[in-house]
This record gives sequence, C-alpha cells and structure tokens, in this order.
Amino acid sequence: MDWHRFAQQMASMARDLLAQPSVDTTLERITGSATELVEGCDAAGILLVHGVEVETLAPTEQLVADLDRLQQRLGQGPCFDAARESEKERVFRIPDFTVEEMRWPGFVSAALERGVGSVMGFLLFTDEEDFGALNLYSRRAGAFTAVSEDAAVMLASHAAVALSSARTHAQMEQAVATRHQIGEAMGILMSELRLTEDQAFATLRHYSQENNVKLREVARQVCEKGGLS
Repeated sequence: MDWHRFAQQMASMARDLLAQPSVDTTLERITGSATELVEGCDAAGILLVHGVEVETLAPTEQLVADLDRLQQRLGQGPCFDAARESEKERVFRIPDFTVEEMRWPGFVSAALERGVGSVMGFLLFTDEEDFGALNLYSRRAGAFTAVSEDAAVMLASHAAVALSSARTHAQMEQAVATRHQIGEAMGILMSELRLTEDQAFATLRHYSQENNVKLREVARQVCEKGGLS
C-alpha cells in the first residue's frame, strides 16, 4: 500500500465531497470513492436502518440493494446487529464468506450464493432511531485485509464529516424555504382576513394543531389555494 499516494487521493476526495451540491451527490461520491480507493472493493452502498426497515442509498450496483433487502427479510445481518446494540459497533468485517459465520449464518450463506466473498461496514451516523452505515462488498473471499480496513476507516471518517455537512446545509436550506413560505402564507391571510402579523401566524399555528398537519404544509396549502380551506 502506497500510503503517501493514498493520502493525496484522500485529500482530493475530501475536497470533492465538500464541494458536492446536494446530499444525494455526496452519497454517490462516497460510494464511488470506496470502489476506487479501497483495495478489493467491488461494490458499495450506504444502508439506513429505520427500526426494522432498511433503505439503500447510492448503491454502486444492484447487488448492494439486494443484500440490504436480504438483511431486512431475514431479520439478521451485521448492519441489523449493529443497529440493535445500545453501544454501536463502528466497524465490522466478515473476511471470508466461505467460512461458517456464527453471528449471521443465514445472511452469510444467502450472500455467498449471490457471489459475495467478503464484506466490511462502517458506522457513519446514528439519528435517534435511524442508523447509517457505509458497506463495502467484494466478490472474492479474503479480499479485505487489515490494510483495506485501515484505508476504509479513513475514507469513512471523511465521508461522515462530509455527509454531516451536506445534511446540515440541506436542513438549513429547507428551514429558509419553509420560513419564506410561512411568511408568504401569513401575507395572504393578512390580506384576505384583514389580520395583523401576529394574528395571521396564530391562525396558521391553530390550524396546524387542530388538523395535526405540520406548519410548513399548512403554509404550502395556503400559498397554493390562496387561503385556508
């Protein structure tokens, strides 16, 4: 492993990740970088676990999504196991799928039938009930060595920072857009019902609470319909 060259590649990747325009493109760049930079990695994806439901983000090929659904169907697998632990396991590796695996026998045998030889996974974040992990797959047994794991840990660390930044930026953009829409809805109600600014906001909030609809959705409806229905 040429660590000097790898460090240069990581620096370039880190700059590239932070320059991505959206969360989706950041995720795609993360998984693409995994297949480019981690020796032995044939496919990669980011798995979200919501309770017992899974969601696959930015898979580099269909195999990744199939394996995520396999874990959901079986109710077992390294990502599910990590998600259920109170103290999250940050790194896991199954180096050889041809060797009996005691923790996830059903997943390993089914994945082996699909041509998977080894897997590594890295915790990216936990959000209350949600769990996100970067998963790397190889079609060759024993492909992921300790060196591969060290390289992937560094990639996952950069990925977690970039993903956090992208998500925060997206949340801020959504907050600004929501604030603007609420202001526009208040203006419509002020004009239509001859309300003050405080009264217009109170009307929106009361409608939101009475109908169990989020305030931003109420504002959107007012903007679209020109008033409260």
